[in-house]
Amino acid sequence: MKLKSIICATLILMLANSFAIAADPKPQQPAKRDKCPVCGMFVYKYPDWVGQIIFKDGAVFFFDGAKDLFKYYFDIGKYNPDRTADDITAIFVTEYYDMDLIDGRKAHYVVGSEVYGPMGRELIPCKTREDAEQFKKDHGGTLILTFGQVKPSVIKKLD
Repeated sequence: MKLKSIICATLILMLANSFAIAADPKPQQPAKRDKCPVCGMFVYKYPDWVGQIIFKDGAVFFFDGAKDLFKYYFDIGKYNPDRTADDITAIFVTEYYDMDLIDGRKAHYVVGSEVYGPMGRELIPCKTREDAEQFKKDHGGTLILTFGQVKPSVIKKLD
């Protein structure tokens, strides 16, 4: 009977933890073994560029930049057939100036700058529109886009 109680308590804790992750997910740090599902690079080597998608079940996928994160987002079925965009609970990107992980859906992305990421030309995430304007001025960007304005055609032009 004691074993049954322990198993039951463990299952309840696991379930409660998964609900907590889904309700208020926090950015995670990649481990040395975490690879970008798009390009296969080890993400921990590029902490200034890390992006991540967290799913409702608590699964986290790390990316070596916003460009690969968007490639995955636009074609989840190619990279992970068991998941959809509806399964996503949070998206985080590394903000250029503070190097903080910020909400990717609220970020402003600068396109066409002279700043390159681990995979070449990159979307540069900024926390505010003002930061994006300053970055664009300082580094020769051509466009500032919100999350919803980033389209597959924009990503394709970066490759």
